Amino acid sequence: MLVFGYHVGTMRIVTQPDAKAVVDWLFTLGLSGVQFFFILSGFVLVWSARDGDRRRDFWRRRLAKIYPNHVLTWAAALLVMWWFADPVVPRAALENLFLVQAWDPTPGYFYSINNVSWSLSCELFFYLCLPLALPAIRRAHSGVLWAVVVAVPLVILALWPGQQLLPEGSNWWFTQVFPLVRSTEFWLGVAAAELLRRGHWRGPGLTLASLLFVVVWVAAHWIPAEMWAALLSVAYILVIPAAARADVQGRRSPWRHRTLIWLGEVSFAFYLVHVLVMMTVLRLTGHWGVGLPGWSGPLAVLGFLVVNLALAAALHRFVETPMMRRLAPRRRPAPAAVPGAAAPGAGGTAVVPGPRGADGGPRDARPVEYAGPRDPH
Repeated sequence: MLVFGYHVGTMRIVTQPDAKAVVDWLFTLGLSGVQFFFILSGFVLVWSARDGDRRRDFWRRRLAKIYPNHVLTWAAALLVMWWFADPVVPRAALENLFLVQAWDPTPGYFYSINNVSWSLSCELFFYLCLPLALPAIRRAHSGVLWAVVVAVPLVILALWPGQQLLPEGSNWWFTQVFPLVRSTEFWLGVAAAELLRRGHWRGPGLTLASLLFVVVWVAAHWIPAEMWAALLSVAYILVIPAAARADVQGRRSPWRHRTLIWLGEVSFAFYLVHVLVMMTVLRLTGHWGVGLPGWSGPLAVLGFLVVNLALAAALHRFVETPMMRRLAPRRRPAPAAVPGAAAPGAGGTAVVPGPRGADGGPRDARPVEYAGPRDPH
C-alpha cells in the first residue's frame, strides 16, 4: 500500500489542494515500501528455511511463485502498448521477460514494459544467491551477523554521497535499481532472521518497535532526504523481527488479523497490476499527467484501490495458487520437534533447542515451519 500511495502521488492523480497535501505527506516515503519488501523477503526466507532443503527445490518454488503472474502482466503490458501504438524495443522486452532488466543501466530499460517488475529482477538475483550462502550463514558467528545488521544502514547512508562518483545519468539506477546494491537490504533481513532463529536477537518488542517506526516516519519529514533510506532500514529491521517473535510467543499482534493476512497473500499480485491499471485508465480517459479535478481525484484513487485488489485476488486465486501447486515441488516433512520445543505460531518458525555452538548459539537448532501461508511474495 505504501508503493500504491507513492505512485498515486507521482502520477498526480489527485489535484485538489487539501487532498493532494495529505497524499504527499502520507506517501512521500512510500517508495521505501520496496525496501521493506526486500528486507522482509530475506527475513522470511531464512526464518522459514529448513535444514536439508535442496537448492533446486528452493529455486523451483521461487520461480513458480513469481513467474506465472509476471508473464501474464508482462503480456498485458505489451497489449496495452500495442493499443496505444507505443514503440516496443525488443531488447528491453526480452530483458523484462527474463527479469534481467535491473542489470541494464540504459535509461528506460530497467523500467521497461511493466515497470514495477524491476524489483523482481533484483529478487531473482537474491533467490539465486541465498541457497549458496545459507550454509555459511548458519555457521557464521553471531558477531558477524550483528556486524551486518549494523553495517547495512551505514552503507545505505554512504550511498548518497558515493553516487556522486558515478557517471551522470547512472546515479538513480545505481542506488535504486542495481541488484548488487539493493541486495544489502535483503542480507539485512537474512542476518536478523538468523539471529532471531538462534535466540540472539535483542531488538525491542512489537509495541515499542511499532512506535519507533511511527516516530521515524513522521520525523523523516524534517530530516534531510539523504538520510531517509538508512533510517527506515533501521525502523523496518526493528519491526519485522519483533512481529515474528510476537507470533512465536503467541502474543497479541495486529499482523495476525485475517484481513491483513489476506492482504499479504494478494500483495504480490497487487504490486504487479497496480501501476499498469492506473496508467491505462488515466490514458484512456485523457487524465494521464494532469490528474482529475476537485474531489474526483480521491474518489478515483479509491476506485483504483478496489479494482486493483479485485484483480489481485483473481490473479492470486486463479493463476498464482494453482501454478504454485502445479510447478513447485512438494515440501519435505519438517523434522520432528523435540519435547519442550517452543510451539510455532502462524506464519514463521520457532527454534528447537539443541546443543550450544561455539558462539553460544544452538549448534543444530532446527526451524519448525509455520503452518500459515506467509510468503513475502
